[in-house]
Amino acid sequence: MSLKSYLTSAAGIVIVLFLILSSSCNKSKKEPNGNTDTTGVITPVKYVNTDVMFWLTKADSSIRFKRQNVALNFAISGTATNSIAVDSTQTYQTIDGFGFALTGGSAYLINRLPATNRNNILHELFASDSTFIGISYLRISIGSSDLNSYVFSYADGAGDTNLIHFDITPDTYDLIPVLQSILAINPDIKILGSPWSAPAWMKTNNSSIGGSLKPVCYSIYANYFVKYLQAMKAQGITLDAITVQNEPEYGGNNPSMVMSATEQAAFVKGYLGPAFKAANLTTKILIFDHNCDHPNYPITVLSDADARQYIDGSAFHLYGGDISALTTVHNAYPDKNVYFTEQWVGGSSTNNFAPDLKWCTKNLVIGAPLNWSKNVIQWNLANDPHYQPHTQGGCSTCLGALTIGTSISRNVSYYIIAHASKFVKSGSVRIGSSVVSGLPNVAYKTPEGKKVLIVLNEGSSTQSFNIKFGDKYVTSSLEGGSVATYVW
Repeated sequence: MSLKSYLTSAAGIVIVLFLILSSSCNKSKKEPNGNTDTTGVITPVKYVNTDVMFWLTKADSSIRFKRQNVALNFAISGTATNSIAVDSTQTYQTIDGFGFALTGGSAYLINRLPATNRNNILHELFASDSTFIGISYLRISIGSSDLNSYVFSYADGAGDTNLIHFDITPDTYDLIPVLQSILAINPDIKILGSPWSAPAWMKTNNSSIGGSLKPVCYSIYANYFVKYLQAMKAQGITLDAITVQNEPEYGGNNPSMVMSATEQAAFVKGYLGPAFKAANLTTKILIFDHNCDHPNYPITVLSDADARQYIDGSAFHLYGGDISALTTVHNAYPDKNVYFTEQWVGGSSTNNFAPDLKWCTKNLVIGAPLNWSKNVIQWNLANDPHYQPHTQGGCSTCLGALTIGTSISRNVSYYIIAHASKFVKSGSVRIGSSVVSGLPNVAYKTPEGKKVLIVLNEGSSTQSFNIKFGDKYVTSSLEGGSVATYVW
């Protein structure tokens, strides 16, 4: 049967209608509040007059980061017992931003979306007008991470001590094009680079997994960093900071590399710092980039004055320890910054939306800045429905902020970060907010002078509370486990 006669047959008509309807069902448009409307219709919302705008995510996920159409107006007294006093005269650290790790796998999935879909999701993530969530900080890997489809470095030819064949081509397929698109949307986004491993031939075990950097290769590896930053700049991508080594106390990932505190201090003071200085690089050097259970590691590195002169600050994860470790390191060296650079959400066959929302909001979005962090990055931006891509031996249950398959799903970390990234832009300053039992919170003043308060109800029952600013009060309430951002 010819194609024309088939399409005019009864069976052909049914199939064509089915394909048209299926295509329509896969379309989605963004609502002004930041959610998606799968009918493809945008329904404008006329909001009531209010002094305080209020975005909500409920623990049961029935509301996910949606502006509430309620009037929250300041009055001379409050009606609730608890009061969160926000004090813009108390100022702390300046914020660099909130965002995700743009892994090689994330870039691969995004770059293979149809052009319109790719443009739409990148604007949703990175544009900063009222419709989008305005991510302002990204972490990328220097070479491959375990969430690339395969392991690579930029100098895989053994013995290339002069790095004559240094080549960032593996990043040009997906990562660099996606970064360039993001920079076109948000030219001010801050980018952090982290290596999972040096090239295998520079290591004591000649493997991508584990091993340490050979002392004889310290100078070569410092030059490797310089060449990388220069190559990325040639692509129009300037990194704000790098960490010396991702998770230097764990050698079981693929790729990975172990580096002790004394080795890191020796590498920074003798090789990496001087190499950056000689090349006139202004990219910040961050140390540690591992768990909060070992604050003695960054303190040991910072105690070396020759290394310390080159170091901007320390980076942390929270797979072990307590978020207060950031304050421990800050107090030891208050002139050095602290950063929060990685925390995953694990994929599960059960619905973990509520516990993940609560834990990550309390410890990361609220806890890290309260302990002096200048940023918060979650791991990672995107996976497919099977948690791919990842290397052999890499993380097989890391749940991205997005799941990209035949459609795009937004997962819990998307909403966790959105509660901060949409409102707390780079250059915002953390300000005072009072401690109230059961209501962890953090407050900011933005460069435009707006005040932002993020509140978690960590209990199981609804709590009413006041927000006090100056001599005025506004009363709100949150169901147990829910998160709110208030802006005025």
